[in-house]
Amino acid sequence: MYELLKREGRAKRARLTTVHGVIETPVFMNVATAGAIKGGLSSDDLRSIRTQVALCNTYHLHVRPGDDLVRRRGGIRRFMRWDRPVLTDSGGFQVFSLADLRSIKEEGVTFRSHVDGRKIFMGPEESIRIQSNLGSTIAMAFDECPPALAERDYVARSVDRTTRWLERCRIQMRQLNAREDTVNPGQLLFGINQGAVYHDIRIDHARRIAEMELDGYAVGGLAVGETHEQMYGVLDDTVPHLPADRPTYLMGVGTPENILECVDRGIDFFDCVYPSRNGRHGNLYTKKGTVHIKSARYAEDDRPIEEGCGCPVCRGGYSRAYLRHLYKAQEALGLRMGVMHNLYFYNRLMEEIRDALDEGGYAGFKKKTLEQMREGEDS
Repeated sequence: MYELLKREGRAKRARLTTVHGVIETPVFMNVATAGAIKGGLSSDDLRSIRTQVALCNTYHLHVRPGDDLVRRRGGIRRFMRWDRPVLTDSGGFQVFSLADLRSIKEEGVTFRSHVDGRKIFMGPEESIRIQSNLGSTIAMAFDECPPALAERDYVARSVDRTTRWLERCRIQMRQLNAREDTVNPGQLLFGINQGAVYHDIRIDHARRIAEMELDGYAVGGLAVGETHEQMYGVLDDTVPHLPADRPTYLMGVGTPENILECVDRGIDFFDCVYPSRNGRHGNLYTKKGTVHIKSARYAEDDRPIEEGCGCPVCRGGYSRAYLRHLYKAQEALGLRMGVMHNLYFYNRLMEEIRDALDEGGYAGFKKKTLEQMREGEDS
């Protein structure tokens, strides 16, 4: 059940109640592609940094270790010892990003595994079956993700096919959820809006899928080559045509600045690899911008990454000087600490966004936070 608690302009403060727990939105989902965060964080760590939702990848778990194996172990939540909600993406983005290895037909897509080269077929029914085996809280519909700047005619044909695939996903999920041996009979289905940067195609598609009365709706195919201004423009025109009484998820976005802007455009759910990837490379987020911890300026800096930060790294008293040493010495502990701090930063940012919306002061919070971040810690 999705409960809209407050609105400030288009920004939404809401609560999604699922069979695996309550999700307070706006929310950032921490990306655990293969059932783990890159950087060495466990499910216990995720709980300690106030993670609400873990996002796992259908394609990667299907290829290795295999969704049937995960099913036999009670689903992905039991497999990774995570007692909170999980969203699984459909595998579509990964399939279509392997452009030289796949062939698209109405039935689905044939492609070769990036692990061992074996041929794999995946269509709407297969994607939903895999996600049912994984037993995630939320499953994403199988779609084609055309490049943001693809030709208009191709995008129009692709969106039509994605719509037909969505209906097949809906039928398949209904059938699987009705089975007695289903891992999670309460699994939710989110559909995905596509249309590249063509606003009229996006709007038409949003209207069409809104009629299907799904559990939630995502906007896909953005942050894949277009400018931030183009992305914001698409959201400005498209989101109003998606149901306001259902969760809205912007896939693969983004930076803290992106999140602040997109909350203002009605987005509830976010995910992105930026915080973990940047953490592994020593780019650490603070309210005053990014600390590039490998810089020589931190060699004798005894301060934490960010004063007042409640993450286990800053709270534990580890200094910038020590962290710089770990990165320069290529110690795995440095990467782990960097990822932990960055994910905590994102989770805490979402808490502050929710608090601001609760208090009716989001506009002021957004302005102040963006101004602080643009100061630049390393400038």
